[in-house]
Amino acid sequence: VIVARALPDVRDGLKPVQRRILYVMHEMGLRSNAPYKKSARIVGEVLGKFHPHGDMAVYEALARMAQDFTMRYPLVEGQGNFGSVDGDPPAAMRYTEARLTAMAEELLADLEKETVEWVDNFDGTLREPVVLPGKAPQLLINGASGIAVGMATNIPPHNLAEVCDALVYLIDRWEERDEVTIEDLMRFIPGPDFPTGGLILGQEGIRAAYATGHGRLVVRAVTRIEELKGGRWRIVVTELPYQVNKAALIERIAELVREGRIDDIADLRDESDRHGLSIVIELKRGARPQTVLNQLLKFTPLQTTFGVQMLALVDGQPRVLSLKRILQLFVEHRIQVVTRRTQYDLEKAKARAHILEGLRIALQFLDEVIALIRNAPDAETAKVQLMGRFGLTEIQAQAILDMPLRRLAALERQRLEEEYQGLTARITDLEALLADPRKILGVIREELQSLKDKYADPRRTHILPEATAEFAVEDLIPDEPALVLLSHRGYVKRVPVTAYRPQGRGGRGVTGMTTDEDDAVAGVFACRTLDYLFFFTDQGRAYRIRAYEVPDADRAARGLPIVNLINLMEGERITAAVAVSPAWIEEAGGNGGDRYLVMATRQGKIKRVPLSEFLTTRSAGLVAIGLEEGDVLQDVCLSDGAGDLLLVTAQGQALRFEEAEVRPMGRTAAGVRGIRLEEGDFVVALDRFDPEGELLVVTARGFGKRTPLSQYPQKGRATGGVRTIADRLEEIGEIAAARVVRPEEDVVLLTANGMAIRIPVAEIPQAGRSARGSRLIALGESDRLASLARIRLEAS
Repeated sequence: VIVARALPDVRDGLKPVQRRILYVMHEMGLRSNAPYKKSARIVGEVLGKFHPHGDMAVYEALARMAQDFTMRYPLVEGQGNFGSVDGDPPAAMRYTEARLTAMAEELLADLEKETVEWVDNFDGTLREPVVLPGKAPQLLINGASGIAVGMATNIPPHNLAEVCDALVYLIDRWEERDEVTIEDLMRFIPGPDFPTGGLILGQEGIRAAYATGHGRLVVRAVTRIEELKGGRWRIVVTELPYQVNKAALIERIAELVREGRIDDIADLRDESDRHGLSIVIELKRGARPQTVLNQLLKFTPLQTTFGVQMLALVDGQPRVLSLKRILQLFVEHRIQVVTRRTQYDLEKAKARAHILEGLRIALQFLDEVIALIRNAPDAETAKVQLMGRFGLTEIQAQAILDMPLRRLAALERQRLEEEYQGLTARITDLEALLADPRKILGVIREELQSLKDKYADPRRTHILPEATAEFAVEDLIPDEPALVLLSHRGYVKRVPVTAYRPQGRGGRGVTGMTTDEDDAVAGVFACRTLDYLFFFTDQGRAYRIRAYEVPDADRAARGLPIVNLINLMEGERITAAVAVSPAWIEEAGGNGGDRYLVMATRQGKIKRVPLSEFLTTRSAGLVAIGLEEGDVLQDVCLSDGAGDLLLVTAQGQALRFEEAEVRPMGRTAAGVRGIRLEEGDFVVALDRFDPEGELLVVTARGFGKRTPLSQYPQKGRATGGVRTIADRLEEIGEIAAARVVRPEEDVVLLTANGMAIRIPVAEIPQAGRSARGSRLIALGESDRLASLARIRLEAS
């Protein structure tokens, strides 16, 4: 069972039954471009000639080699039902048909050139190969699994291009192969590549498996969360872990719902088709999709463990092998195959050259040869006389006697001479190849490169950097610009910046967020999907999540209640938000120079807190500022502690002062006076001064302008500032938002009723501080401008 049934040979990566099936199909002429033949015919040939075991055992092995969800690079091309990822068995062998794939032909190439050893079959009437020449590294690219007596093998599939690159690297350093490390090889082979895709969590298990032959991989399905109409969500599974039965998985999820262990699933459907796998899990209204997904990962095979046991036969003995040892043994096998193939070709070339030498002599003395043959009483006498007269061997003399008359034509004589010259050069090349082991390695290298060029395909399985129970989702999230939108009643959503195409100023815009009659849009701000989002509330508390945790929604969607993401207190609402790049968070955590969160209240207070004070997270949030009775945290910006700050009020005042005038404080402090306000005025915006920027102010009625920051002189903190817009506020409305912008950027304006417009900053008229500005967006009768976001398309 160990040697003759369950374990693969390290050289060709095949078990005996697989090798015999491929050899029989090769003998039957079932090439990749030949017609199919019934599987029953193939199984019968295998049973009768080489493998006297059960017919179903042979057919199951044949079917597995045809399954693209089992083999990374199938060796059999099937026609008919060969099973499915649902666990359905193949149709009966009398119905299905099969032939070899092009990859299988690579394993069988050069078999007829005495490249491998042959043995008698079970009854001594036929010969079969002990191993296949195996041009492709089959053991690694397709893996193997088998249970023997007291031992088992479980080798995962790998990507052909990666394995070929690792083999080329090893061949290039063949003389110093002992110096090649697992880390060197893992630069080319980062881990297994399963035919069904999926995710591998972390590289520690992979490294252990490659170094020792034993390892444990955590494999997870690929899922995505999508928003449905009515504020509901669904989870779509698009890739499963290797060897997970789809039908059994769906049954397991249904069982969990019936038992009440997962309450938030409303519907479960299998929408898989010929375009790919798709399991749709619709959730009930109000369900938190990430929580449900975590439950599914914990209780179902959406996350499984793959135990690696790299056991294979080496010289007929079972051995647990490291990755390097498998690659090394494959190269050694190919050295032997190429050497034997070269010797075979050399012997054939020399034999042909020997005959051609005799024919050349005959053509040189053509008239004499013809006369000798014509006068001889029989062929045997003619052969003896030729050998005696011209010193020919028996083979050469026989070739002259067998030479057809057409060879006497001048053109044919020229072709014979060209063939002889070509053979002479080939013999020289083959002898040089056999004399130099480095040239043999060069041939193997070229063949591997050719294999890669012909069959390589992209990696299907993604490997996440760290293996944790809750994997780092950001490793799957593209780092791209996005907008986060909030409503007064606490709905939140994330949309890609590309959802809003730039428009000319003065238009109505497009729907940016759907709201109820008793709700209105509160704000919009720009971020990148991997940023950390800090939400600040009217009660002075701060909450932190990642941007990708905010559900990605359609441009016109309402979004998800933010209480599904953070635990707001009763009656608490979001009034400000800021996005912080992961690099700044990491820098603040490593004490490598701090950044600051600068906060401004509606009544003009300001404070500066080191970002490091907010690195710890609590479900109930952190106190960010101590507020006086009736005051509200209005705006927050991120700073590096240098430069100036700008405060802008609703009545059109703007104050620029040095940030150093606000000393860093603790989280619970109330701050200091930032700007002196007139009766009825309040702060609407806070931003950092940018020497190359301009101040963009927009009013509640949709008017706006940009003013060079050079027109705002530096003043002292707690002063009244300077005028930043005309006094006719009853016509254009109070200032609703303000931001420091640059001409090459875009801005998005959002109204209370959810209309949005994206405008290039350069299209907004530049005007002095006292100007009233131009109309930027056409507002409805009951609508007003709610918020402004500056889009930075570059990385934070």
